[in-house]
Amino acid sequence: MNSTISFKQSIVLVVLTIVLILGFNSAIVMTPGQAGVLSILGKAQDGVLLEGFHVKPPLISTVDIYDLTVQKFEVPAQSSTKDLQNLTASFAINFRLDALKVVDIRRTQGSLQNIVSKIIAPQTQESFKIAAARRTVEEAITRRDELKQDFDQALGARLDKYGIIILDTSVVDLEFSPEFSKAVEEKQIAEQRAQRAVYVAQEAEQEAEANVNRAKGQAEAQRLLRETLTPELLQKQAIEKWDGKFPQVMGGNGALPLINLEPGKLAAR
Repeated sequence: MNSTISFKQSIVLVVLTIVLILGFNSAIVMTPGQAGVLSILGKAQDGVLLEGFHVKPPLISTVDIYDLTVQKFEVPAQSSTKDLQNLTASFAINFRLDALKVVDIRRTQGSLQNIVSKIIAPQTQESFKIAAARRTVEEAITRRDELKQDFDQALGARLDKYGIIILDTSVVDLEFSPEFSKAVEEKQIAEQRAQRAVYVAQEAEQEAEANVNRAKGQAEAQRLLRETLTPELLQKQAIEKWDGKFPQVMGGNGALPLINLEPGKLAAR
């Protein structure tokens, strides 16, 4: 009797265990920022499992979960510019998956690693080639914002059809060939020398102009002085400064120096 009860209890425990296993295997909960793709016997089913509780066939089904939050990867790229100079860049790409296209992503690409290596990396390379080929290497450096704008447009259009939404890109690093680096350095040195030469020339010109102006001023002052100091004025100034005494020193011939005084003017004083 006891053995019969123990056997029945064992059967009940086995059945309950199977039911629990099937129950847990028949449900899945998707958290915010996730999307799932249900596959039955290895075949992806239409319809995306979004946030919430979902029921699925037990044992014969699996759910691939994709992260819908922002992903960031750094991707290198290399290209030739319009003037055939080598240009190397590294882009930080922020993107997320389109929830409505997750099933297609599952069927064509599989995992997120495949998306990065097989889609984003090669499309980044091609988009960089498009942007770099439109300008010289110097323009790519001095007009970096335009280079990035062309790159963003090309990359966004290429990745949209794969269900990949580009949110932002940034140029982490931009390098050019050693030959161009040397050419840029030599150009900068030449420009600095030219600017210095212009400055010296301007300084010399300003100094020469100042000398001319000073000479003109001195000449004008002398002209005015000559026009002002007439013989009458000089004689008047001499009379005004005379103290009424003749010099005590006699000339070599015993004559006193005389001042030509007009009687009329002397009387007037």
